[in-house]
Amino acid sequence: MGHILFALLLAVAAVLLVAGGRLRERYPVAAWYVVGYPLTALRIVWHWRDVARHTDLAVSPSPARTLIADVIVTGRPLRPVAPRISFPKPTRTGVSLLVRLHPGQTPELYKAAADALAHAWRVHAVRVTSPDRGFVHLTATAVDPLQHPGRAHAKPALLSALVGILEAGGAWVLDFRTVPHWMIVGATQSGKSTLLARLVAQLAPQHVALVGIDCKGGMELGLFESRLSALATSRREAAAALDALVIEMQERMLVCREVGVRSIWQLPEKLRPVPIVVIVDELAELYLHDGTRESKAEAEQCSVYLLRIAQLGAVLGLHLVVAGQRIGSELGSGVTALRAQLSGRICHAVNDPGTAEMTLGDLAKDAVAAAQSITAEEKGVAICLGADGGWSRARSHLTTIDQAREITAKHSHLTPVLPGVHRALLMADGDGAS
Repeated sequence: MGHILFALLLAVAAVLLVAGGRLRERYPVAAWYVVGYPLTALRIVWHWRDVARHTDLAVSPSPARTLIADVIVTGRPLRPVAPRISFPKPTRTGVSLLVRLHPGQTPELYKAAADALAHAWRVHAVRVTSPDRGFVHLTATAVDPLQHPGRAHAKPALLSALVGILEAGGAWVLDFRTVPHWMIVGATQSGKSTLLARLVAQLAPQHVALVGIDCKGGMELGLFESRLSALATSRREAAAALDALVIEMQERMLVCREVGVRSIWQLPEKLRPVPIVVIVDELAELYLHDGTRESKAEAEQCSVYLLRIAQLGAVLGLHLVVAGQRIGSELGSGVTALRAQLSGRICHAVNDPGTAEMTLGDLAKDAVAAAQSITAEEKGVAICLGADGGWSRARSHLTTIDQAREITAKHSHLTPVLPGVHRALLMADGDGAS
C-alpha cells in the first residue's frame, strides 16, 4: 500500500512540474501556489525525520540502563525522535512552519542548521525566529525576490518612506515614527547613494523639513537642494546648522512643557512644529580633523550636537539619517556614543568584516555573517535591522539621481522655512569669508 501511495505522489509531482513551467513564466505567484508550494510542502513533510536526524535536531531518548554488580549495562539506543512540526503554510514567497523544541534545545541549534534545511528543502533560504518559549518559527523563501524585485506597495504615511522590498516579499519601509534614527553603511557603488536618493524622493511630497549635511561640497545632497530647507556643505556650516537645530529642539521642549505634554505629537495641531529629518552624507567628514585647534573644535561641536539630537530629538520631531562608508571607533568616542543611539541600521556590501561588525554586531550578531555575504554585484542589497532586533535582507528600489531630482523639484513649493538654521548658515558663510 505504501509503495502505491508513493508512486501516486510521484505521478502527481510529475504533472505539477510540467504544468509549472508554463505557469511560472506568466503568473509566478500563481505558479508558486499551484505547483511550487505543494511540492515544497511534500518535500518538507516527507523528509523531515531524515533531515532532523542528519542536522542533529532529532533526539534519542535515554537508553535503558541496568546495574549488574558494579557495572552499568546500557541497552541499544532508541531511534532518534524528530521534533514535532506543524504542516507548512504557504506564503507569497515560500512557506512557514512551527517547530516544537525538544527539552534542552535552543533556537541557536536551528539557526546553525538553516543552510542545511534550505538545501534539503530546495529553497533559497530559511530564517529562524523564536516567537514563544519552546517553539521556533521557520520561514522558507522559495526564490530570492531581491534578484528580480518587483514594486512593493505600502500606504504612505507621514515620516514613512517606502524604499524597497524585503526578502520575504513585503515592502521595505523606513518609518521614523517607529524607528526615529537610522545609520546607513556601505562601500562605494554598494547602493548607499541610491537608497538616500529614494529616501529623499519619498519624503519630498510630505510635510517634512529636510536638512542636508554634505561635507563633500554638496556633490550628493546638493542635487536635491530645491527641496532642502537647509544644506551645509562644509564642517563649519554643519556645526552652525546643528547648533541651530539644537536650539530649535530646546524651543520645542519649552512649548511641550508649557502645554503639559511629552511629545510634539501630543500638541494641538496648530501648535505642532514641522518634523525635521537631518540627512548626513559621509559622517566621517565631520569627525576627521587636521590637528589644528579650530578643526578639533568644529569636530567636537558636531559630535556633541549630533549626540544631543539623537538622544532627545525623537519626541521633538527631529530625526537623523547618517551615512558613510565606515562608521567606527577610530573616528573617536563620539561616533561610538552616537552609534548606540541609532537603533535603525542598514548595511550594504562593505570592504572589510569589521565594518559589518561595527554596524550590526552590537544589536544582532547573526546579521553580521549575512552582511558579509553580500557581493559587490548585488547593488542595492542590504541587511536592514529595526528597533526590535529583527533583521532582514532587503533591496532598495532603483531611483536614479535624475528621477529623485525631478521629484524634489516638483515638490519644492512644500519646503518649510527654518529661520534659525538659515541665519546660522549665513553667519557661518560670513565668518568663513572674513
